[in-house]
Amino acid sequence: MKAIGNIHLIWRPGKGSRRISVGTIKKSASEGIRFQYNQDGVEEAKKLGFVHYEGFPDTSKDKIYTENVIEIFGQRLMRSERPDLHDFYDFWNIDLSKREDKYYMLAFTQGLLPTDNFEFLAHFNPVENLSFVTEITNLLESQIPSDKVSIGDDLRYELEPNNQYDNKAVKIFKEDLYLGRIKLIHCSVFHKTSKQFALIVQGTEKNGVLKRIFVKASL
Repeated sequence: MKAIGNIHLIWRPGKGSRRISVGTIKKSASEGIRFQYNQDGVEEAKKLGFVHYEGFPDTSKDKIYTENVIEIFGQRLMRSERPDLHDFYDFWNIDLSKREDKYYMLAFTQGLLPTDNFEFLAHFNPVENLSFVTEITNLLESQIPSDKVSIGDDLRYELEPNNQYDNKAVKIFKEDLYLGRIKLIHCSVFHKTSKQFALIVQGTEKNGVLKRIFVKASL
């Protein structure tokens, strides 16, 4: 079993809005890397302003993109000439032997850019020594004071199989303080194993309150 399954193309209309899966990237030895839009997600997202991802204009249900898929999405990856490249690798917990693998890099770095509202969230599998960086959602609603969480803090989690919106939901706490939930898609791997993940705060953004918390999850 490989660590990375499919990668979902996620869109939302703005920060604090709900994430919507609008497409899926699949990789196989026989068919290569393909991309197809998720119809339910596309219909929901179009009501909120979504049009399409640049380079993939046909959002119809029967269209499967097979050419230049990872090359187009790979344009979001950090350029190798960046002076802070090694800090970037360290933050996202990158296996340097795989840094030329664009599918791997897209899955582990989420393809985040400050210029749009897309991100790429992988379905991870609970393989031995799996370790990836994810993010806690709902922080804008929580308004948690910035001094409550620091880099290196240990966190704990609780599975929510009875959550009415997502039965793969995972709640995150620092001791008894509820922080939020693990991102859509990333949360599913916590439900695939009886082993416990170790959660450590990898990074934060603060402005009086906690705006973002990045978490390293390791088996």
